[in-house]
Amino acid sequence: MRTPSRGFTLIEVLVALTIVAITLGAGIKAAGALANNGQRLADVSAAQWCADNQLTGLRLAGATPGIGDSDFACTELGLNYVGKLVARPTPNPLFIRVDALVAGEDGLPILTLSTVMRK
Repeated sequence: MRTPSRGFTLIEVLVALTIVAITLGAGIKAAGALANNGQRLADVSAAQWCADNQLTGLRLAGATPGIGDSDFACTELGLNYVGKLVARPTPNPLFIRVDALVAGEDGLPILTLSTVMRK
């Protein structure tokens, strides 16, 4: 008499391997997304420091920029950023709106920070 063999069939092993492969693929994709998000957070934080420094410098100097655009550059965390200060009138003639647009070295926009300043 033959005794039934114990163990897994080939189909069961293939199904288990497929489940493990799908799970590992999803885990690797999630880890990659977290790494990219971490880099993006560092870029946005440094760009915000750069924009804050420009706008705070204007306030401390007591200088109100004229209506128009002006370029600036800064370095934060060892990375170079290029930016533009955009001053536009507001409905109230006593104030102007100043936007600090910050981009990476490649020219791709990272951040826009806006404020309202007294003339």
